[in-house]
Amino acid sequence: MGRTGVLLLNLGGPDQLDDVQPFLFNLFSDPEIIRIPFPALQAPLAWLISTLRNRKSQENYRRIGGGSPLRRITEDQAYALREHLRQKGQEAQVYVGMRYWHPFTEEAIVRIKRDRIENLVILPLYPQFSISTSGSSFRLLERLWQEDPTLRQIDYTVVPSWYSRPGYLQAMSQLIAQQLDQSPNPDSVHLFFSAHGVPVSYVEEAGDPYQREIEDCVALIMQTLDRPNPHTLAYQSRVGPVEWLKPYTEDAIQDLAREGVTDLLVVPISFVSEHIETLQEIDIEYRELAEEAGIHHFYRVPALNTHPGFIGDLADLVIESLEAPSLKLSEVMHPEKQVKMYPQERWQWGMTTAAEIWNGRLAMLGMVGLLLELITGRGPLHFIGLL
Repeated sequence: MGRTGVLLLNLGGPDQLDDVQPFLFNLFSDPEIIRIPFPALQAPLAWLISTLRNRKSQENYRRIGGGSPLRRITEDQAYALREHLRQKGQEAQVYVGMRYWHPFTEEAIVRIKRDRIENLVILPLYPQFSISTSGSSFRLLERLWQEDPTLRQIDYTVVPSWYSRPGYLQAMSQLIAQQLDQSPNPDSVHLFFSAHGVPVSYVEEAGDPYQREIEDCVALIMQTLDRPNPHTLAYQSRVGPVEWLKPYTEDAIQDLAREGVTDLLVVPISFVSEHIETLQEIDIEYRELAEEAGIHHFYRVPALNTHPGFIGDLADLVIESLEAPSLKLSEVMHPEKQVKMYPQERWQWGMTTAAEIWNGRLAMLGMVGLLLELITGRGPLHFIGLL
């Protein structure tokens, strides 16, 4: 086997406060994050949203130290993975490719080409597949492979998701058990699995398997944990007026408080690294909400980060992927046309003429709302919480 590489894919995050606005612009410029029927409007909309959200987002990052720790943690994971692979007899270079901030996926590809990698495992650091996470990075890589003949000389394989891996499940269960055992009444603590949400349309219309994989993951963790604790699954981090997967985390916390739950242990189920959603949204916002609602003991399971069992299992996954038949980007992105990526297929914007007309009208209303925001500084984006 020739030179071997592993490409770790992740979201990315602003390293400092000045990075927040451009990071948000990159995020909302991705049509897999915000889908609109007119691609030419994607960049103006991303500029508007990132500008409006900049001050609030900067304050959130200020509260966790002035920037995201995601790059540092991901690079630590890359180093740990390389060492675990070496201990298992597999030499490999490990690269980090972020979708929306440095080091960008494109930067990682430049390094992979420079190092003349011949065999590559593309490994997203998202346990479950979603159009808006792994899918977005896969779409970018698919385009890069199509445009660059030298990349097509690399024998690569893709790992779409890995939430059912035994080492991952054991590591998650171990972290949960450690937190439970610190409680005075471990069996009475309610386990609260909080996953990053996606719009319902991604699941019901575009065929995103994310919700199913999240639910399967929670069931497998509970089975591995083998504790009597009751548990709940909810979804956090929704943006905008469209319907997202329910129940929403903030609503579910309040419902549990009304039911008399006083001890709550939050498990961030779709995150393997500490970042804004865990350190600020869960640890600060949801903690305050829970305490106000009457939940007296609010705990949170730490992210896996460089947990030895987790990293060791990723190393096993890499070795198994190198030995198994390769899985290509086209096979992941277009599995019998079940998962609809951007640009959307025609049916996604309406199967009838009337539906197409109404989609156009709604888009025009949206543009009127954006103009109102620009001119007056007030408007529908304030109302729906984009400020």
